[in-house]
Amino acid sequence: MAEISASMVKELREKTDAPMMECKKALSEADGDMDKAEDILRIRLGSKASKAATRVTAEGVVGISIEGQSGAILEVNCETDFVAKNDDFLAFAKDVAGLVRTTDVADPSALASLPLAGGTVESVRAALVGKIGENLTLRRFVRMQAKGKLYSYIHGGSKIGVLLDLVGGDEALGRDLAMHIAASKPKSLDSSGVDAALIEAERRVATEKAAESGKPAEIVAKMVEGAVAKFLKEVTLLGQVFVKAEDGKQTIEQLLKARNASIAGFVLFIVGEGIEKKVTDFAAEVAAQQAAARAA
Repeated sequence: MAEISASMVKELREKTDAPMMECKKALSEADGDMDKAEDILRIRLGSKASKAATRVTAEGVVGISIEGQSGAILEVNCETDFVAKNDDFLAFAKDVAGLVRTTDVADPSALASLPLAGGTVESVRAALVGKIGENLTLRRFVRMQAKGKLYSYIHGGSKIGVLLDLVGGDEALGRDLAMHIAASKPKSLDSSGVDAALIEAERRVATEKAAESGKPAEIVAKMVEGAVAKFLKEVTLLGQVFVKAEDGKQTIEQLLKARNASIAGFVLFIVGEGIEKKVTDFAAEVAAQQAAARAA
């Protein structure tokens, strides 16, 4: 049997993006034949796509595509931050974001059936799962037709993405507002867009705290309303203090008024937001694998 060197494993990994151990196994089975090993990986990892579909995808990137008045923002997920930096994965996110922008697709399941690269979005995704060895999912997207001009901002290795529709203003204001949204993470433009359940939860907490003060009921009621009003300013874009305000007081609403501009809408995506991440004890996992190997 041919000796499998580290350089051979490295070469096969660079050609296929398959995991190192899978590359070593394939080379062993192929008795060192690189082409045969590559075929083994394509067969083996291609069949793993369905198994990978059960694994949590809480990492990934935000992709944005803008052309003229049309724009789209998309979140594509994978299992590890390492794959989130993979060139093929990034190219896939970019291509699908462009596809979203140019179609009227309604949801990720419908998006999967659209044509892409000689196949469909789903066939390209499945092939990429086989090549990379991780589950990949198209989580969510928003398509935007601007009333004004579209601006975008990507932060933290594409972990946070903003798409903004600004009416009036200029390039500098558009960039600053998009960066502000990424930094301050507002939940909505104004109070009308805040989830009623969030407001009610804040009101309950404020009521309990105010009740402990021992003050008269009418004072307690004012304290509660003041706390809720403060909360709404903190979580709504127009109520937030502009991150670059020189006086530390100017709100986004005041800034827009001073610049004779308005915001028609915005979308903020944070990769993995709301997804419960699996915490892995790698030492325990390795120990379990070794125990299983000994038992076998």
